[in-house]
Amino acid sequence: MPQPNLFTSPDEIAEIQKQEESTQSVKIHDSWKQVLREEFGKPYFLELREFLKIERQNGQEIYPPGNQIFAAFDRCPFEKIKVVILGQDPYHGKGQCHGPCFSVNPGVKIPPSLQNIFQELKREFPDFEIPKSGDLRAWCDQGVLMLNATLTVRARQPMSHAGHGWEEFTDAAIGAVNEKLENVVFLLWGRHARAKKNLIDTKKHHILEAAHPSPFSANNGFFGCNHFKKTNEILESCGKEKIVWQT
Repeated sequence: MPQPNLFTSPDEIAEIQKQEESTQSVKIHDSWKQVLREEFGKPYFLELREFLKIERQNGQEIYPPGNQIFAAFDRCPFEKIKVVILGQDPYHGKGQCHGPCFSVNPGVKIPPSLQNIFQELKREFPDFEIPKSGDLRAWCDQGVLMLNATLTVRARQPMSHAGHGWEEFTDAAIGAVNEKLENVVFLLWGRHARAKKNLIDTKKHHILEAAHPSPFSANNGFFGCNHFKKTNEILESCGKEKIVWQT
């Protein structure tokens, strides 16, 4: 199989699983294309492309839409990263996910984990107003990389695209942040995210760990973690502008 061109392989991924209403070309910031350029030609990535192609040929409905698979990378240029929030799997309901982890499209009912995130923000910042929308892209625009370990999923089948190559790709992204940047705050919520700790040099970066905000675990350490306040304290101590969490 021929090696994909660096600047077209993300578009090929999008084309493989493009939905009828999503004809716009995929977007991935040029800074990330450079950082991840070697990944697009590796065997695992070529196998991932083939897997997604077969999924579409078999009639599987895949989320997010093709042009939004790399949206987390497009909304947060590499050099701008100040915070990394790690998720696991895209939302698997129709119209929910649009790329960044935990975020949902405007007008979509706010999922339980995100409701708990907002509740923790309200606890940490009494002036925080619980948003009516679960669209968190304003965080991305401020330098928060909101990265799922797996970037696609079958409709109504959580974790259905796990183990097919996305994890290697997103681990490479985490590794690049670790290697090339300094004083990034990593928010690791839950067992799956905390397993990524070995990819992060704690002498260069800052790690905050807690339970996952899911209703099944939020009471076991997510509520009361103070991660949002602590993140801003760390950023300001490093001479960086704090995140405005209000969306």
